[in-house]
Amino acid sequence: MIFRVYGYTHPRGAYICDPEYAPAGIFKSKDPKAYRAKGKQIHYKFYTDEGLQFVKQNYPEYTIRYEPLQASLVGVKEELIKETRQPDKALQSMLRKQPADNLLKALIALYEQLHQRTNLSKTDLGVFGSLLHNFYHPRFSDLDFIVYGRKKLKELAETLSELYREADTPLRNEFDSFESVKDKHWKFKNYSLQEYVWHQERKRVYALFQHKESQRTIKTEFEPVKRWEEIKNEYSARTRIIRQGWTKIVARVTEDKDAAFIPSIYQIDLSKILEGKKVEDIRRVVSYVEEFRMQAQQDELVLVEGNLELVKTPRETFHQVALTHGERYYEQTLKVLD
Repeated sequence: MIFRVYGYTHPRGAYICDPEYAPAGIFKSKDPKAYRAKGKQIHYKFYTDEGLQFVKQNYPEYTIRYEPLQASLVGVKEELIKETRQPDKALQSMLRKQPADNLLKALIALYEQLHQRTNLSKTDLGVFGSLLHNFYHPRFSDLDFIVYGRKKLKELAETLSELYREADTPLRNEFDSFESVKDKHWKFKNYSLQEYVWHQERKRVYALFQHKESQRTIKTEFEPVKRWEEIKNEYSARTRIIRQGWTKIVARVTEDKDAAFIPSIYQIDLSKILEGKKVEDIRRVVSYVEEFRMQAQQDELVLVEGNLELVKTPRETFHQVALTHGERYYEQTLKVLD
């Protein structure tokens, strides 16, 4: 099985993970988009919480105790890790070799264009998904990049904005029209598809790359990941996080420096509680939902609906709203009101 490390805070000797792919010998998906193959090697991709449920039901050895939640989460202990694959090292290896197919030619062409227009180097980027695991399809797979650190993300987003506006560029914003989602199966109940497109378009990290040699338009994503020096442990082993029911609030974002990462963290100033327990110290929103990454910016008014949590640390006690996998997943929302 292939797991993706989830977030930046982990128990000693283990990693909280999201199951990403499973070999065909143990799992087969009915979703036609899930199929991944390289020669005789066949994997299927997990979607939504499919992987979490699969592991919990079939492979309890891939769960670990997480003290702040007083619960077992999907994760991998160090002694069970067979191999680690690092996005930056994989990209550097691809850039050193002659490209063997059109997807790798497209990857190199896009990297070179960005390298010419920015200060981004091969150590600032990586690859993930099927490119990282070498079971991509040269004619159908996407380009999935990682960009490391807040500073480089800001530079990349500004450059992409410029490229999207240029007439002769091979790059454009994936969400510059509703055409990008015309076939999308949408499940969120309190967050419309129209709202989704508006939020996604301004994030700028979702692109379409027209590669002439491939004779196709390639979906391209740039996923932000923290640099080592930007990572700090959010919770100690003595921290406790206690669920206190469902909440729906209106709040003003006061800080968004960690909004681009998973978890996406938004410091907030509470304006109004529309539903749920009446508490005055809701300090932040912590989101593990991909759709809510980079969702709101500083000073914007937002509507938030999710799980209210009481956080008790050795130094302080406060509340937060958590958006994550679990019951009522598609009732969760985080969207800009103004």
